[in-house]
Amino acid sequence: MAAPLAPLTAAAALRLGRGHRHRLLLLASLRPYSAPAPRSSAVPAARRPPLPPPPPPPHRLARPLAAAAAATAVSDPQADLVSGSATVSKGRIYHETYGCQMNVNDMEIVLSIMKKEGYDEIVPDPESAEIIFINTCAIRDNAEQKVWQRLNYFWFLKREWKANVAEGRSKSLRPPKIAVLGCMAERLKEKILDSDKMVDVVCGPDAYRDLPRLLQEVDYGHKGMNTLLSLEETYADITPVRISENSVTAFVSIMRGCNNMCSFCIVPFTRGRERSRPVSSIVREVGELWKAGVKEVMLLGQNVNSYNDTSEVEELEPGKNWQLSEGFSSMCKVKNMGLRFADLLDRLSLEYPEMRFRFTSPHPKDFPDELLYLMRDRHNICKLIHMPAQTGSTAVLERMRRGYTREAYLELVHKIRNVIPDVGLSSDFICGFCGETEEEHAETLSLVRAVGYDMAYLFAYSMREKTHAHRNYVDDVPEDVKQRRLTELINTFRETTKKNYDSQVGTVQLVLVEGPNKRAPETELMGKTDRGHRVSFTSIPVPHTFEGDEVRKPVVGDFVEVKILRSSTATLFGEPVARTSLSVFYKNAESEAHAVAA
Repeated sequence: MAAPLAPLTAAAALRLGRGHRHRLLLLASLRPYSAPAPRSSAVPAARRPPLPPPPPPPHRLARPLAAAAAATAVSDPQADLVSGSATVSKGRIYHETYGCQMNVNDMEIVLSIMKKEGYDEIVPDPESAEIIFINTCAIRDNAEQKVWQRLNYFWFLKREWKANVAEGRSKSLRPPKIAVLGCMAERLKEKILDSDKMVDVVCGPDAYRDLPRLLQEVDYGHKGMNTLLSLEETYADITPVRISENSVTAFVSIMRGCNNMCSFCIVPFTRGRERSRPVSSIVREVGELWKAGVKEVMLLGQNVNSYNDTSEVEELEPGKNWQLSEGFSSMCKVKNMGLRFADLLDRLSLEYPEMRFRFTSPHPKDFPDELLYLMRDRHNICKLIHMPAQTGSTAVLERMRRGYTREAYLELVHKIRNVIPDVGLSSDFICGFCGETEEEHAETLSLVRAVGYDMAYLFAYSMREKTHAHRNYVDDVPEDVKQRRLTELINTFRETTKKNYDSQVGTVQLVLVEGPNKRAPETELMGKTDRGHRVSFTSIPVPHTFEGDEVRKPVVGDFVEVKILRSSTATLFGEPVARTSLSVFYKNAESEAHAVAA
């Protein structure tokens, strides 16, 4: 399953997730244009009765709250809507992104491709755009319904363009071209193109290089469609156009696709098989981000820790570096073995010792001991591990085709905490999967209590066409039962996560300043700890631990030592002690630990 946006903490997700309103807007990046793919078109279906003009769209949309899809508080509460780009001659771009971090990074790829072709102006609202990109998510029906609602409004902008311009509602120079991108484009391509001339272009996640050609086809009266999946495309040669130019954090995609074939998941059918970028291309991109002032990178992949770069390794002893977590199995056998995720993290953490590294979304089967010990020993690899359990019942895990039992999962959690004592854990859970009984649901609640997660993405099951579950099972848990179980799961999560936040009170945490606290922008700053906890602290002048006696207020991009004074289920609160660096903070902490032990 694709990684849900940023980890959510109990409160925000509860606030946004209720009633299945998991939705998210994000942006992405651009990449260069390559050889065009075969053209295809669709014939529009019978016209529906015209809809009344919907109200202008909001300029900000809430992120999809998975983790506590009704219970977990969101770490990143809202995501700003980002615009697209295009030159005046070719068209201005507006874009919206729904779904996971991969979709955000994909939009950055799209913008890069378009920029190379001369579309270099992005506007902040669809009323001013000649090209509208909507990057979609197909994981749950709720996400798709939100996209259809937005498409109705974009269709109104196009259909009533002359009247909109005359009334001052629209500022575009011509009727906008509407392009649906991403997973929903792959899953519902014919339905989208046949939707009453609503959409001009449908482009799947492996065909973004073809977008400029597909848009040109529209000028000749054709529909543009390319949803072919690739066994090779990773966009490794494209430098993404960062949507948040001044951000000190960034996403870097290291692999695409998924081989796991879990029975509930549509991702293998919308994203294709796994393929990994070369290590050298990832190191190059991270280096460019470091020069641009980025201090924290999130490594992305549908199954990020199954990373396997075979491009730069000629010979490896069979099986030497390909071991699964003990007690776990895989649906897919790897034919060619290359550099693993631990190899990539090892190189990145050594070359950029003052940059933090996080990763999502992993599968529990791909946590060999080598990776765990590397995370323990490198101060700049964050001690937060996402461990998607999906359910606490071995019987349901078998129906989900997850490749492990409840007991194996708990043993892995025990091992991780033995190797990395202060690690934070997050997870994904699905309520009401096909055939789930009350006893099986109770096992999920007990697993949440036994593990004690810091964050979680919680959902009621939404059956997807093409999946193994759709072909073989019946979605037989009533919707009201799903919602009741989801509420129980949320409440159980909230009971356990508070203990983890409370345990941080009285400690000094290293926080990367990401910006002002939106609730008190003049007096407070926000950032995250190594463990992924959101921290709000007062903005007051503090000294630096080793750079002279200068005393000033922390700014975005500073690493700050913060004394934690209190906590909630979603946030830590504290006061700054000093500005510092990653390496100095952990060197001092290690020295203090040795002194106490002596």
